[in-house]
Amino acid sequence: MIPAMATVHPLIFEPIFRPKVWGGRNLERLFDKRLPGGAAIGESWECVDLDDTRSVVAAGPARGRTLSDLVSDWSADLLGRAPPFEGRFPLLIKFLDAVEPLSVQVHPDAETARRLGGGARPKEEAFYVVEAKPGGSIYLDVRPGVAADAFADAVRAGEVETVLQQVPAQPGRCHHVPPGTVHALGAGVVVAEIETPSDTTYRIYDWGRTRPAGDAGLHVEQALAALKLGPPRAAPPRAHVGGLFTTVTRMVDAEAFTIEKVRFIEGMEMPIPYAEMVIWIVLEGRGAVAYRGGEQPFARGDVVVLPAALRDGLLRTQSDCVWLEVTLPVSSDLADLPRPPADVLRAPDGSPAAPVPLTINVPRADRDAARGSKKQGPARER
Repeated sequence: MIPAMATVHPLIFEPIFRPKVWGGRNLERLFDKRLPGGAAIGESWECVDLDDTRSVVAAGPARGRTLSDLVSDWSADLLGRAPPFEGRFPLLIKFLDAVEPLSVQVHPDAETARRLGGGARPKEEAFYVVEAKPGGSIYLDVRPGVAADAFADAVRAGEVETVLQQVPAQPGRCHHVPPGTVHALGAGVVVAEIETPSDTTYRIYDWGRTRPAGDAGLHVEQALAALKLGPPRAAPPRAHVGGLFTTVTRMVDAEAFTIEKVRFIEGMEMPIPYAEMVIWIVLEGRGAVAYRGGEQPFARGDVVVLPAALRDGLLRTQSDCVWLEVTLPVSSDLADLPRPPADVLRAPDGSPAAPVPLTINVPRADRDAARGSKKQGPARER
C-alpha cells in the first residue's frame, strides 16, 4: 500500500442533491450546479460522511473514493489533531435554497440525543446568508419573555409563528445555531450551512404543508424535549484583520467549529501555511491549489478540504476570491506542559505578578516531548 503521506492532496466532492418541497433552482444560478432537470432542489450536500450518505471524491488521485474511506485510510494525515465524530468525518457542509420557508425545527444536544434514542445524534450548526430577497427573514429562537409552557401551547395551537423571533436575512451575515435552538429559514433565502455530522431534525411546525409520502412529518414531542430557552443571545463581536492582499473576518467561534470569511485579491501566489485540516467554502472567484504531484482547481460553489498533512501547498488566485474558512478546535501543543503554581502567577495581594516565562520550571526535554513531532509553528498564519 502507498504510504498515506504520499497520497494526501486537496479534496473536492461530487455534490449530492436533495429535492425538497421548499426548494428551487437558485443553486444553478449562484454556483453553476448542474441540477437534475425539473426538480425543486433544496439542498446540495458538499461534504458528508453519514451511515447512508457519503461524499465521493470528484477529481484528483482519490477520484471515486468515499470520504469515509479517506477518514479510515488517511486518519490524522487528513484530520490532524481533530478527533473524528463517532468514527466519521467531523463536519457536514451544505448549500440550502429556501424558495419557501423551511419547517420550524430543533436539533438535540448530546444528552438529549442519548435520552431520546432512536439513532438520534446531536447537531450544532451555523448558516451564512449567501442571498436573500428583500424583506427575507430568518426565524431564530423565541421572542424575549416567552416561557417554555407558553411556547408549547402555541405549538399545539398551530400558532408557533406568533412566538418566534424574526431577524432580517442579510447577505454576508453568519448565524450560529446551538443545539436546542428553535429556528427556520424564511422564504427567498440561500445559505451555506456548516454543521456537525448529524441528520437528526425534529420538526415542530411546517406551515400547513402536505409532505411527500414516506416523509417523517412532525416530531412535536421530541422537539419540545430538545428545546432550550434562555436569555436573548447577543451577536458576538466580529474580529477583522486586513492586509494588502487579504482580509480575514471571524464570523463564528463555536464549540464544534470556527468560521472565518477570507478575501484574496486576483493574481496571488503564496504557500498554504496550515498545520491542521482546513475547509474552504468558495463563495466567489476561482483559483487552484498546487501540491506535490498535481493541482486542484476550485471555483465558486466548490468546497475544498485541505488535509492536515498537505505539504508544499501553493495557493494561486485567478480572480478576486472569497471563501468561508472552517476549522475545528484542537488541543494546544502546550496543553501537556507543566503549569506554574498559582502563587507564582500572583503577588501576595492577589494582583497579577510580573510576567512569568512560559518555560518556568519546565525542563527542555519535557517541552520537546510535549511538542511531539510537530515541526510547524502556529496552526495558521498569514
